[in-house]
Amino acid sequence: MKISIIGLGYVGLPLAVEFSKLYETIGYDVNEKRVREIKASIDINGDIEEEILSNLNAKITDSVDDISDSDVYIITVPTPIDENNDPDMTLLMSACETVGRHLDRDNIVIFESTVYPGTTEEICVPILESESGLAYISETNKDTILDGGFYCGYSPERINPGDKEHYLTDILKITSGSTNEVAKKVDDLYKSIIVAGTYLAQSIKVAEAAKIIENTQRDVNIALINELSIIFKKMNIDTKDVLDAADTKWNFSRFDPGLVGGHCIGVDPYYLAYKSIQVGHIPEMILSGRKINDGMPTVIADQIEQLVKQQKKELSSCKILIMGLAFKKDCKDLRNSKVFDLVSILNNYGSTIEVYDPIVNQDEIGEDSSYTIIQEPKKGYYDVIIIAVDHKLFIDIGIDKIKDFGNDDLITFDVKSVFPPDKTTSRL
Repeated sequence: MKISIIGLGYVGLPLAVEFSKLYETIGYDVNEKRVREIKASIDINGDIEEEILSNLNAKITDSVDDISDSDVYIITVPTPIDENNDPDMTLLMSACETVGRHLDRDNIVIFESTVYPGTTEEICVPILESESGLAYISETNKDTILDGGFYCGYSPERINPGDKEHYLTDILKITSGSTNEVAKKVDDLYKSIIVAGTYLAQSIKVAEAAKIIENTQRDVNIALINELSIIFKKMNIDTKDVLDAADTKWNFSRFDPGLVGGHCIGVDPYYLAYKSIQVGHIPEMILSGRKINDGMPTVIADQIEQLVKQQKKELSSCKILIMGLAFKKDCKDLRNSKVFDLVSILNNYGSTIEVYDPIVNQDEIGEDSSYTIIQEPKKGYYDVIIIAVDHKLFIDIGIDKIKDFGNDDLITFDVKSVFPPDKTTSRL
């Protein structure tokens, strides 16, 4: 069996590593720089170690000709949202065009990209059919396609960027296929590399829906806690103290307030909301959760402004250090990080902003006149220090040394409640 994996990011590269242990595997990506790095045994995402890449059996390439004659194509390209928070399937559709031009009869195309229910068969299949000239075979038409065609499957990615404890093979995998027979083939394929096992869903749409609600549920739950943190702040009650107390009940589900970014939780609910509106239902709870979570950078900026005013100062005259730029702790991933939004809001006040995050890839940040990326914070310099991300590095530095970066009237704001409340000025 020859497997071609389209897209070598957080999802595709681990798949290439594992499948190549058992099958002839091609890892294809249009990003020439990414391909060169992997060939040089470098994963800038920090997920796959150099030793593993140096012994990788997969062929890594940016030449589309190399994916010809494959039996299985696995598409793992990003599915972001646009400036209107609508699904942006440009990369997914492009990948379908590429694969479609190489499809042969009996090939299976498996999608791992997160989409709304129906995307595989409503958006992707028509492109594959158009480009290949072949028919899509499903359970409903399999007896009528006499000259053969191609099949599809959907197995949603569950990669958790930066998580060293939950690797691809340790996370149970949902699988599905366009016919019962192909669904079993897809399931067996993943079962051959996933130690944690697989769950064969009833249909492609069920698998798509299962993926989308995993992150939507988490988003709504965090939104509730974020709103509670706003309420408790006005009541002069510490939110973490409340959560610690409530967490003593056996069936309390613990979530903590904070900035909600990344490529999953901050994006997937918009995909579901988009499809929901298409079919005639306005998803009020989902959209309310998104509104709350997207609004948290403003909430934090407003709370900091009030703290500054209590010192008879203005934000416009403040030198601010923001510690952390990634969307979550101990992760290099900058995608959809809400720290950027916080920086933008504070910049609009006229503040002087410096950002310190040695965890992320510095060359991925890009240049922006609203802030300065620093290699080391200055001592005794800042008026406000915002600990935006709970990197272990920052915890190891300790709050006392962090305070040394500030002046005598320093305000410290601990977004993730990393340190004891009596050690910082305020927190969510």
